[in-house]
Amino acid sequence: MKTLAIIPCYNEEGSIEKTITSLLEKAPEIDYIIINDGSVDNTVRVCEDNRFNVINLPFNLGLANAVQTGMRFAYINDYDMAMQFDGDGQHMPEYIAHMVELMQERQADIVVGSRYMQKGPGGLRRLGQLILRCVIKIVTGKSIKDPTSGMRLFNRKMIQRFATQMNHGPEPDTLAYLMKQKGTLVLETPVVMRERTAGKSYFSGFTAVRYMIHMVISIIFIQWFRAEVGNK
Repeated sequence: MKTLAIIPCYNEEGSIEKTITSLLEKAPEIDYIIINDGSVDNTVRVCEDNRFNVINLPFNLGLANAVQTGMRFAYINDYDMAMQFDGDGQHMPEYIAHMVELMQERQADIVVGSRYMQKGPGGLRRLGQLILRCVIKIVTGKSIKDPTSGMRLFNRKMIQRFATQMNHGPEPDTLAYLMKQKGTLVLETPVVMRERTAGKSYFSGFTAVRYMIHMVISIIFIQWFRAEVGNK
């Protein structure tokens, strides 16, 4: 089974080399593609110097567009599975093999690496997770402990959907939308994630608060009116 790690990154000059080195050492059986989302630091130079596999977007398009670019690459190149994997060094490649095995054994559509199936981070991050978990449970009738985890494995069917649907971003509202649909199996497996040591997150400060509010509104109201091209 061909598996691709999709690595969206924005201004990750301080961590992308370590991320790829670790991935190659600990998960050599999978391929990878870096989606450089218009970085303005030396991310491009680091990738070029190390001859990493990279697609450079012309300017910063945001996480959703970066991930969709990777999904399109996976779809065009006939990958069976695609792993969304952060370029900041927080995700640990040691868990990928187990996630692939779980997807194959249970015939899952999505496998989420969860920080909260065991004891995870606390504080405001934990509070935000609890709010989203409650909203998703109310709306879908199903539970997920870590809806904002960026470590997710998708099967071929999901690769096609994320590659061809403009409204399938890698966000909790899309996860909730898919969980509510019949025939879509989303599983979680416990993982440990490192703390970021360099670079800047896509979401921080007021942006994170605004993001959380937007996700709650979308899960409850907006997303259920989305149209799917080609799936009528």
